[in-house]
Amino acid sequence: MTKPPRLPRSKPLLLDDSAPLQSRKIRKRNPAQPALPFDPMPLRVEPALAALLKKPPAGGQWGWEVKWDGYRVHVHIEPGRVRVLTRGGHDWTRRFPAIAEAARALGPATMILDGEAVMLDEKGRSDFGLLQRSLGATERKMGTLASPAILYAFDILYLDGHDLRRDEYKTRRQKLEEVLEGHEGAIRLSEAVDHDPAELLEHACGLDLEGIVGKRRDSRYRSGRTGDWVKLKCVQSDSFMIVGYEPSTSSPASFGSLLLAAYKGDVLEYVGSVGTGFKERDATQLRKMMDKLSWKRKAPPVAYSGKRKVVWVQPTLIAEVEYRAWTTDGKLRHTAYKGLRERQDNADVYRLIE
Repeated sequence: MTKPPRLPRSKPLLLDDSAPLQSRKIRKRNPAQPALPFDPMPLRVEPALAALLKKPPAGGQWGWEVKWDGYRVHVHIEPGRVRVLTRGGHDWTRRFPAIAEAARALGPATMILDGEAVMLDEKGRSDFGLLQRSLGATERKMGTLASPAILYAFDILYLDGHDLRRDEYKTRRQKLEEVLEGHEGAIRLSEAVDHDPAELLEHACGLDLEGIVGKRRDSRYRSGRTGDWVKLKCVQSDSFMIVGYEPSTSSPASFGSLLLAAYKGDVLEYVGSVGTGFKERDATQLRKMMDKLSWKRKAPPVAYSGKRKVVWVQPTLIAEVEYRAWTTDGKLRHTAYKGLRERQDNADVYRLIE
């Protein structure tokens, strides 16, 4: 004699289609059971900055990579929204459409990438002048163009509900490599190089790169110049405010040199001039822009004791300038003009030690 089939212990979901469907009541969470941690995504993070050194630090606790010459940005990726924020906090998403599109392709994960927006020359080197021309920085309507710039990402600050700034750099670096694995479009990984930094710097300078950046492998992400990140440059390059120009003796539509200033506290201080590195077309456009900013006051915008004929202008335009050294009286030596930085984002203007 066969046994009748055993009835199921639980009532099948559709056994009685006339009865209303109802799930069990949700139990209250046991307070002894820890909740999964979740960190809200920050709206903006002040970037970590690299301190300039003359020689590499001792010890093997540093990770090294190429120093890119462009605009520092943070890329915020959320469901349905991407933001590309400059160091000064300005939203340049529309100005970097290729980066924004590549960021959307990294979704649906939420993350914040830290990196440098650059344009590359035919040899694969970042070129600040190319980047500025792609942004329309020397046109009459300055900064109105969208650039095909790409992003070299070198850190990740947030990923899927977790604030990674508390993690060590070596851990963040591993997560960044995992996130960007297989992506070689407009967002690329800034490769880490495990090599002697002195030899690495020499090699970088031989390739006409800007320099190298080192990061302590055990350091957390801390905003500002904390010493956890350092940089060594082949040639010094910084941003200075244009406060005037010396008229050209050969072309009435151009100029002989630009007079530069840096911040000392909240006051601008004259730090010298630059008279080389200008392309003719850029110089003509720049002269037109400066003439619209002519200084109307009797006293110049900075203290000046020189005897050159100077046309003073409102401190609005920011020049990126290469230089070899500083003189003993605080002036730039062996300068060359590289391009204009954006007027709205003056976070990079050089600051003198008070």
